[in-house]
Amino acid sequence: GIPVNSYNELIDKLLDGVEVRLNTDFLADKDYYLSLAEKCVYTGTIDSYFNYALGNLDYRSLRFETETLPMQEFQPVAVVNYNERQIPFTRIIEHKHFEFGTQEKTVITREYPANWEIGDEPYYPVNDEKNTALFQKYKALADEKKNMIFGGRLAEYKYYDMDKVIASALDL
Repeated sequence: GIPVNSYNELIDKLLDGVEVRLNTDFLADKDYYLSLAEKCVYTGTIDSYFNYALGNLDYRSLRFETETLPMQEFQPVAVVNYNERQIPFTRIIEHKHFEFGTQEKTVITREYPANWEIGDEPYYPVNDEKNTALFQKYKALADEKKNMIFGGRLAEYKYYDMDKVIASALDL
């Protein structure tokens, strides 16, 4: 694997000369932020970009439960997905595997599906007929914005596996 320090150096180089603003709500002052550049990449929810003018799209949200366990390892990999109907969570994440830790305890997070409402964190689009039709209307509005690039699972209202979202970003 690549040492964590190499990742940190890569990120530092990628962000060299870039102004980074944290805890910033782009949509709260959209006109100001759009005035800063000739073109902007937007990866948030497409319906919120247009202030839900055509109604809101449906999303699936998630709820997380994190637990510290008195063992070195709970599972052999960072993420295990569960798709059995009788298991209420969709995956377990064991965080130490991301940095190859060898601590005496471990921390896991169970991920549960959750209903979504405006204001909640949207994780996944609901790709049914109703939402697909509404998304197409928002996409038509987005296509008129020549100074905008709408990308990613929320702006494109599309479920992506990681390799596909990276390919889509490179294509954009």
